[in-house]
Amino acid sequence: MGKTHWRIGVAGLGTVGAGLIKLVTARPRFSPTGDLCTVTGVSARSRSAPRPVDISGLPWFDDPVALAASPDNDIFVELIGGAEGPAKAAVEAALRLGKPVVTANKALIAAHGRDLAILAEAHGAPLLFEAAVMGGTPAVKMLREAMVGDSIHAVAGILNGTCNYILTQMEATGRGFAEVLGEAQAMGYAEADPTTDVGGYDAGHKISILAALAFGGAPTLSAAEIEGVDSIELLDIRLAKDLGYRIKLIASATNVAGAVSVRVHPALIPLDHPLARVDGVLNALFIHGAAVGRIFIQGAGAGAGPTAAAVAADIADVMTAAVRPVFQRAALDLEPIAPVSPDAATGRVYVRLLVKDEPGVIASISETLAEAGVSIDSFLQKSVEGAGGVPIVLTTHLAPEATIAKAVGAMAALPTLIASPRVIRIAHI
Repeated sequence: MGKTHWRIGVAGLGTVGAGLIKLVTARPRFSPTGDLCTVTGVSARSRSAPRPVDISGLPWFDDPVALAASPDNDIFVELIGGAEGPAKAAVEAALRLGKPVVTANKALIAAHGRDLAILAEAHGAPLLFEAAVMGGTPAVKMLREAMVGDSIHAVAGILNGTCNYILTQMEATGRGFAEVLGEAQAMGYAEADPTTDVGGYDAGHKISILAALAFGGAPTLSAAEIEGVDSIELLDIRLAKDLGYRIKLIASATNVAGAVSVRVHPALIPLDHPLARVDGVLNALFIHGAAVGRIFIQGAGAGAGPTAAAVAADIADVMTAAVRPVFQRAALDLEPIAPVSPDAATGRVYVRLLVKDEPGVIASISETLAEAGVSIDSFLQKSVEGAGGVPIVLTTHLAPEATIAKAVGAMAALPTLIASPRVIRIAHI
C-alpha cells in the first residue's frame, strides 16, 4: 500500500510560501489521491518577519539546506528564488537524497535546468516547476504533458505582468514610464530594484524554460536575445496606436529550420489580436502545434493564490506518482538550444524618426530605404506638441533583419534627423 500522509518542507515564506501554507491548511487533502498533506518544516531569512500565516507551530530551520535534507519531510518545496546561493544548494541537497522537489524558481531552472535534471534523474527524484512560468496559468503542464504528441512550431506571449501593467497604464493614463513604474512599485507589482522585470530578464528566464520544453533541449538563457521596456516612450505608444497597433513585451521561441529563435522584446501587436487585449498584470501565451494548430491560454501570472495553486498541482503530481522526464527527453541527452543565425532572421519593424521641418525630408528617407532594399508598408507624419521636431513613423514590409539594420543606420546619418531612429519590432504571432 502506498503512502497516505505526505509531509512537505517549505523554504521561502514570501507571498507564494504563505499562500501555499494557507492552501494546505485549508485543504490538506487537495490531491486527487485524497491523501493527507501537511507542512512539517519551514525556512526563511527571518523567523520574526510579519506574515499573513501563523508559523509558530511549525518546525523552523535557519538553514534551507538542512530543511531539504531533513528526514521529517517527504517533499521539498523551494520558494526562495535566485539562480545561486541557498536556493540552488537546497534543491541539490534534496535531489541527491532522492527527495522530490517542487520549485517556483524560474531563474534557477533557466540557469541550471540541465544539471538539476541530470541530478534528479540520477537519483530517481521528480523535479517540478509549474509555478516558475505564468504563475497559476498552466503553461509548463501544457507543453510538458498535453502537447507531447504534437510537434511545436512556436510559443509566444506576454510572460511578465509588471511590464504589461506599465505599458497598459502608460497608454490608459498618458503618463510616462518613470511615473507608472513608481506606481507599480507602490502597489507591489514591481520590486524596489525593477531591473529584472523591466529589463526583460524575468521574461527571458521563462521563455528559456518554455523553449526547452517545446523543442526538447536544455534551458539556454545565453541563446536568448533580451530587450526590456525601459526605453519605451509615451510618444511611441500613441503613434503605434494611430497605426493600428499596441505595444507589448513579447517573449517568443520559434523553430526556424531546426534552430530556435528565443527572444524577449517590445513589439507592436495589431489592435484586433488577442494579445493586444491582455491588459494589466495578466499573462497570456500562444502555442503553435503542427497537429492542434494554435492554442491560447491567459490568466494570472503571479500572486499568492494562483502561484500557490500551481505549486500544489506539482505536489499532487508527486503524490499520484506521475513519472516523466524533467524536460522532454532524458537529461543526459539534452543539448543547449541552438540559436538562429542572425543572417537567417527576418522581420518587420516600426521606425520613428524625429526630423527637421524642411522640404525634401520624406523623399530622402524613402530613397535611403529603397537603396538598402527595404520597402515601406505604412507611413505617418504627425505633428506632436513638445516633440522638439516632426515625428515621422513608418513600418516596413518583411525583410532580412540585417538589411533593416543597415537601412536604419543609413537613415541615422541623414542631416535632417534630430535624434537617433527609434526601432521597435512588429510581432508576427
